Amino acid sequence: MNPFSSGTRLRDMIRAIRSCKTAAEERAVVRKECAAIRAAISENDQDYRHRNLAKLMFIHMLGYPTHFGQMECLKLIASSGFPEKRIGYLGLMLLLDERQEVLMLVTNSLKQDLNHSNQYIIGLALCALGNICSAEMARDLAPEVERLLQFRDPNIRKKAALCSIRIIKKVPDLAENFINPAASLLREKHHGVLITGVQLCTDLCKVSSEALEYFREKCTEGLVKTLKDMANSPYAPEYDIAGITDPFLHIRLLKLLRILGHGDADASDCMNDILAQVATKIESNKNAGNAILYECVGTIMSIEDNGGLRVLAINILGRFLSNRDNNIRYVALNMLMKAITVDAQAVQRHRATILECVKDSDASIRKKALDLVYLLVNESNVKPLTKELIEYLEASDQEFKGVLTAKICSLVEKFSPEKIWYIDQMLKVLSEAGNFVKDEVWHALIVVISNASDLHGYSVRALYRAFQTSTEQETLVRVAVWCIGEYGDMLVNNVGMLDIEEPITVTESDAVDALEVSIKRHNSDLTTKAMALIALLKLSSRFPSCSERIKDIILQNKRSFVLELQQRSIEFNCILQKHQNIRSALVERMPVLDEATFSGRRAGSLPTSVSTSTGTARNLPNGIAKPAAAPVADLLDLSSDDAPAPSSSGGDFLQDLLGVDLSPASASPGTGQPPKAGTDVLLDLLSIGTSPPAQSSSSASNILSSIQDDKASLANLNGLASLTSLSPNATSASPAPMMDLLDGFGPSPQKKEENGPAYPSLVAYESSTLRMTFNISKQPGNPQTTLIEAIFTNLSPNVYNDFLFQAAVPKFLQLHLDPASSNTLPASGSGFITQSMKVTNSQHGKKSLVMRIRIAYKINNKDVLEEGQVSNFPRDL
Repeated sequence: MNPFSSGTRLRDMIRAIRSCKTAAEERAVVRKECAAIRAAISENDQDYRHRNLAKLMFIHMLGYPTHFGQMECLKLIASSGFPEKRIGYLGLMLLLDERQEVLMLVTNSLKQDLNHSNQYIIGLALCALGNICSAEMARDLAPEVERLLQFRDPNIRKKAALCSIRIIKKVPDLAENFINPAASLLREKHHGVLITGVQLCTDLCKVSSEALEYFREKCTEGLVKTLKDMANSPYAPEYDIAGITDPFLHIRLLKLLRILGHGDADASDCMNDILAQVATKIESNKNAGNAILYECVGTIMSIEDNGGLRVLAINILGRFLSNRDNNIRYVALNMLMKAITVDAQAVQRHRATILECVKDSDASIRKKALDLVYLLVNESNVKPLTKELIEYLEASDQEFKGVLTAKICSLVEKFSPEKIWYIDQMLKVLSEAGNFVKDEVWHALIVVISNASDLHGYSVRALYRAFQTSTEQETLVRVAVWCIGEYGDMLVNNVGMLDIEEPITVTESDAVDALEVSIKRHNSDLTTKAMALIALLKLSSRFPSCSERIKDIILQNKRSFVLELQQRSIEFNCILQKHQNIRSALVERMPVLDEATFSGRRAGSLPTSVSTSTGTARNLPNGIAKPAAAPVADLLDLSSDDAPAPSSSGGDFLQDLLGVDLSPASASPGTGQPPKAGTDVLLDLLSIGTSPPAQSSSSASNILSSIQDDKASLANLNGLASLTSLSPNATSASPAPMMDLLDGFGPSPQKKEENGPAYPSLVAYESSTLRMTFNISKQPGNPQTTLIEAIFTNLSPNVYNDFLFQAAVPKFLQLHLDPASSNTLPASGSGFITQSMKVTNSQHGKKSLVMRIRIAYKINNKDVLEEGQVSNFPRDL
């Protein structure tokens, strides 16, 4: 006989395949065997049909195609003998799935077998149906399965319950048919039937609210009694695992009770006692006991409020953190992250243990513990927790430093109680892991230092000391270089010395040495070298005795292969040699940067983390101001529109998020001059102030023109490009306003066009202290454009200073806001402020105007913020 004929036994084929030395030999063996099986199928060989199908299943598990044997499964299922049916159903489950069309042919055979007199054949049919049941088969065979839930044999009831789970998942509409049979299974004594019945009830509760209410009302007490009997049952060898009676059933019961108790106080009260008993009685020295305790904690945290039980559950998780098993610690940390939203104070008691987990050798536990610590930090414990994390930062692995550094920086920025502490902690992070600090973090540090006028000297001295010992940390070098360039004279003269500082002697030459080292370091990148060149240019005006040396250092980059450094070197040398008359003005200190605007811009680039809090700003010591209000990016809580956002050459983040018109005012006709606003922004960025007078030397004009393209990159490299609020009383005689937080560049005052028909006045916003009225009109021949004059009236007896109005609109609208008439609003309605705006509706006739407004002002030097939404515009706007 051919050794690979269809009559070959299964074990002989397996032995032949395993003896193959190469994949090619294996393929040859399988190919010959498949050919023999095909021949037997074509000859309708009934004697070896079950053997051929068994061999096909093995070949299928090896990954070879076996679709040609699918019909053999159906033939074996249709046969009368149990052995043939067993192989047929096994092949059906292995070779086919619910997507196969041939499966439709087996529905009738399944129906017959579900009604068979032999319980073992019924079991085969239930097993197959539970594995490959499709929606159509579920609808056809659900009545048979429902009937079998009451079958006399417990094994059939168990398999019918598992099959019912598959049916209700495929067709949730059939759930109501299984509610009563499932409830009867909860009274079973047989553990196998009971555990499948509990799981069936759990799945029914997930897909049917009707089933949930039924089980909650009828079965909660019975489930509690069953769990109590399980917890107090004597030793039963057939169910005992590590001294616990059937922990699998324990867990299933706890999961079902969790669903029934969630959102229902009565059901929760009913199960409180047994949950406390399980939590205190189960031993935690075995894995089975820990599994039950974990599910018990999950149930306690999910049901309605019971303070004592929750403290007990969190204490169990605290014990889990001391376990030597990594899996137990990980799931405990995972559960504590959910528990912190329920009872943060109880979780705080385990803070020391959680901090130890941050130092664990397992990377997954470290990251999860760090996430939990991040959630635990608040204003009261930020200092000790940050101290612990920074100390661990020094000893942490390189792979973990990046994640740990990001968390520390976020905590310091979010919960900083005072500015000097913020600077100290950031310096520690930069000194230890500066290469892992992201750009926006050290940009924010520079903004904070810029705002802390009393700490400029302290900051530059602290950075100089850190620079001497940590020159390999790139971001530390950048911040130090920027501070030395801005406040180098304070470093040399020890200006603003604090009591906590140690005396330090730094000469002008030492400060220049530090900048020269940062340029010549082999591992300095382009950004650091460019910032150092700018710092040297600034010091050339403040350290006249070192000006020649500074010129030589700058000239060394004149032939640099890096075009950016070469261009800076040439331009800065030109300033030093030919333009002494404007150098001092050109290298003045940067103006104080708007910290609130910078924070809003950073939040605007991360919309998923934007807060919608509406609290007022809170002032911190040392001049820091941390706004608790929502960033401007989330000011407009309106649905977005499919219409394209208006174009803007600046590409501002506010335009992307809100569709606000940020384009500067147009140039005056016939003058041929660029927009005034853009020019003044550029000059202000370099601290020049207003434009030089017309009679200035031509050399000054030439140098300003030559470095115009470089100014923007100068600001970007220093991380200082920042938006400031629009001055309400800006006039054409003063420098043009900077970009407003919401309204873009303020346009130059323009002559108003003749208005079309006016609309009735609209009270857009009114509170107990302030009223805002809109006078609305249309431009003739332009129905999409609406002209609005806002009139603000103070209803309180206090004068409002620094008055600022901001507005935002959805993307299908375009907003243009003119400066306000004043920034002081008289008290008791004795005067008013007016401000004009123009709104263009790209969806005119389809969508009405809607606007989100924010009004800020000061009363007795106290910041006040009011917000609202205007949606009562006339529909034809």
